[in-house]
Amino acid sequence: MTGETVLIAAFSARALAASARRAGYLPLTVDCFGDQDTVALAHASRCLPARVQVGFTARPLMAALESLVAEAPSPPIGLVLGSGFECNPRLVAKLGARFPLIGNDAETIQRTKDPKHFFSLLDDLGVPHPETRLEAPADPEGWLMKRIGGSGGLHVHACPAKPRPDKRRYFQRHAAGKEISLLGLVSEKSAAFAVSRQWTSPLPRRPFRYGGAAGSLPIDEDLEARLIEMSLAVAEALKLKGIVSFDYLVDEGAPSLLEVNPRPGATLDVFDDASGTLFKAHVEATRDGDPAALLASDWHPPVARAAAFLYADRGPLTAPAVDWPAWAADRPQPGSVIGAGQPLATVTAEGETVEAVLATCGERLGMLETLLYDTSNEQGANQ
Repeated sequence: MTGETVLIAAFSARALAASARRAGYLPLTVDCFGDQDTVALAHASRCLPARVQVGFTARPLMAALESLVAEAPSPPIGLVLGSGFECNPRLVAKLGARFPLIGNDAETIQRTKDPKHFFSLLDDLGVPHPETRLEAPADPEGWLMKRIGGSGGLHVHACPAKPRPDKRRYFQRHAAGKEISLLGLVSEKSAAFAVSRQWTSPLPRRPFRYGGAAGSLPIDEDLEARLIEMSLAVAEALKLKGIVSFDYLVDEGAPSLLEVNPRPGATLDVFDDASGTLFKAHVEATRDGDPAALLASDWHPPVARAAAFLYADRGPLTAPAVDWPAWAADRPQPGSVIGAGQPLATVTAEGETVEAVLATCGERLGMLETLLYDTSNEQGANQ
């Protein structure tokens, strides 16, 4: 148990806060939801609104972090950034000028999320990827439009016939294949990887909305070796540090790299263990340590685990007061209003095989949706 404090900022800080707690740190969190479990995990927390398209606003975020530092029982060891910052490297630079960043700095994020630089680098390295361009194609058929620095799949759309000019957008040919992601822990000394399967939870206007992930995914040894080789080459070229993710499509054994997310992501829920070893390794990697050695000696993940997002797809919901099952996380505060289609909670499952945990996760998504909507309707009717 370190007892040290650590700052965490993300659209949703719960997974990072939970891992930090398991690792013995006292998390100080800023996020957009202020869920019950996030508040319970944090030594102190702040809830700030933020738009998915543009992320956090600098002044209120900085003020929230400063107030957490003022309340901390000891000076924080640094600031861990989750989702919500890839679209704004300038903000990351401001944060890095004030707090030690545990993870990648603004320049690294800029290099990684700039499509012109990133896909040119992949070409130089010989890493296959879908055809990508900054200008809209003359014929939009078979093309996707993506937002630079977007997350959660909400920024991905079929390319319209006449897209409006927008420097924040780029275009990528729609490719077939299974979605496979590598969680990487990388530093100048070593690297380690874990493989997960990901899936979407589509809506008519959001066909690529993130659904969940499951791992560790057993795949062909030659394919796994190739994925690791490509990911290592990209990580070294971009000078990545800490927990990052590499998102691939694999079609008939042929991998194609879609993007790299230079920060901890949703698969933290899939691969972390009871000791928060991934958080420890993230800190170790940022300090130019040897995360692979730490994982080899201390990491004890479950054989298989899945984590899936439950969305408010049955319509807007006033979060009810319920007896939450142990396998549900990101529990909204009672009385908070969840808009239609917005994230409602996270469901997890553990088991002996990926197939088993996927089945359990699907059942639990239905059970939790029924519990929340039925209870919300009952409590609303009794008011």
